[in-house]
Amino acid sequence: MKIVIFGLTISSSWGNGHATLWRGLIRALAKRGHRVVFFEKDVPYYAANRDLFEIPGGDLVLYQDWDDIRQRAAAELVDADVAMATSYCPDGIAASELLLAAPRPLHVFYDLDTPVTFSRLEAGEPITYIGPRGLRDFDLALSYTGGRALDRLRSELGACRVAPLYGHVDPDVHHPVHPADHYRSDLSYLGTYAADRQAALQRLFIDPAGLRPKRRFLIGGAQYPADFPWQPNISFVRHLPPSEHPAFFSSSRLTLNITRQTMADMGWCPSGRLFEAAACGAPILSDTWEGLDSFLTPGREILIATASEDTVSALDLTDAELKRIAGAGRERVLAEHTSEHRARELEFLLESASSIPSSTGGSAAMMEA
Repeated sequence: MKIVIFGLTISSSWGNGHATLWRGLIRALAKRGHRVVFFEKDVPYYAANRDLFEIPGGDLVLYQDWDDIRQRAAAELVDADVAMATSYCPDGIAASELLLAAPRPLHVFYDLDTPVTFSRLEAGEPITYIGPRGLRDFDLALSYTGGRALDRLRSELGACRVAPLYGHVDPDVHHPVHPADHYRSDLSYLGTYAADRQAALQRLFIDPAGLRPKRRFLIGGAQYPADFPWQPNISFVRHLPPSEHPAFFSSSRLTLNITRQTMADMGWCPSGRLFEAAACGAPILSDTWEGLDSFLTPGREILIATASEDTVSALDLTDAELKRIAGAGRERVLAEHTSEHRARELEFLLESASSIPSSTGGSAAMMEA
């Protein structure tokens, strides 16, 4: 298949999770014989922190202005099998109008930020990547979040066919490596600063640091404010590119996962970072939300924390107990949650939504590969 995508960014992993997800999925699709053309607006914020310049088996098209690229985009859609617009695409509405006018490709919308979409809808705030007709004109609406989010995509945005396409990890990129001294910690946390995660971070990370002053705590991420409540035993690494994630997680005796509040409230929202940590062999301590036990089994493959005392109890587990949990979590993720698994799921969903002729290199042939 030829898949044309209009997205946020794949070229920069700075301050967003979209890039890592796209890189893993597109790499897996390329291995399965598909070609992706990814259109990304070349905004200064990401341009200054670009860490990818080409995609395997496809084309990365960076552009300054939609009017300048519209003709190129239309030409790519002529022989495309699938055309996809995504959440937070800076020109999402214009791109959607263009791809929906193309008669050949299957028309797909992928919301990687479904809880945010609905929180804005509830607040009456503009959604800059979905037009006034919602999703009713798309053949398929994919959601990074499952559960009741799928029902709301139908009832509130008019989607006719919906399916989840969850987070994932590329084990060729994220795997156990030799620990690095500068990342060694008793408890780590990797994530961009977000105000709606701060209460949980305070409860599950910062307060436990005060209760265990001899333990080493480490935060990696971007956009942390000057007034962040650091503790003497909390170290900080400013923004880690994906290439450094394996060393970060492999150097963690235990790592913390915290979910954005809007996502936790909706449930069924496993982050890519959750799977990355597991694939790197780190034992995970996580907040909880509806559906988590469908991805990793609490107590066996992942530890759950709701209060500071839970974090302290997890820190007090023996190395053998933490190693057992890490091993079980990694085994589950490699068996069910890799980018290869999601690529196969995407093939199936596209095949189900529309029969793409195999004569064009379509999914009928690819599904059997």
